Amino acid sequence: MDALLPAGSPLAHMATLGEIAAWVERTPLIDIDRTRTRAVAGHGKADADLVVIGEAPGLDEDRTGKPFVGRAGLLLTKILAAIHIDREDIFITNILKSRPPSNRRPEQHEMSAHLPILYRQLALIRPCLLLALGKTAGTGLLGLKTSLSGMRGRFHDFHGLPCMVTYHPAALLRHPNWKKPTWEDVQRLRNRYDELTECPTATHV
Repeated sequence: MDALLPAGSPLAHMATLGEIAAWVERTPLIDIDRTRTRAVAGHGKADADLVVIGEAPGLDEDRTGKPFVGRAGLLLTKILAAIHIDREDIFITNILKSRPPSNRRPEQHEMSAHLPILYRQLALIRPCLLLALGKTAGTGLLGLKTSLSGMRGRFHDFHGLPCMVTYHPAALLRHPNWKKPTWEDVQRLRNRYDELTECPTATHV
């Protein structure tokens, strides 16, 4: 993942997730970094096998500095529990580490500015598997120009890591009929998770 970092990025020399989080907290990269209450770098195990990636923090996350702690976060916890994954055993983050005003959709230049943070986090965590939540997270991470329905239902290759894209929990709160396809996706995720009992780390650098 470090090969994806811009030349000369200070992130390349950061050796822990805590060091990254502290740097993100004190370093404004884009305008919304200056209006946030808290940066939301991510939370979870430093050597997690699974990393869950959303698009951006919301109001509750901006207040607490932790990802997925509002209603959508509670639903995410239930979804993970349904496939026997404890959220404390994984790492959860977003592409953006700052809340966009009024929870608007992240803009491309904002994601481009913050994606190197995620790349360095992934380089340190060295997970086996990624789960992207929502169209914005999926397209932002994978660089695809397609609909969510065009991305979900299969694994994509993200620089050697299998990545599943499914509905964002916030969307499920508005559209309960999307819960069934989400359940199908996370069952596939669980099956792949079980297959990857030992990560081939050489493909993750």
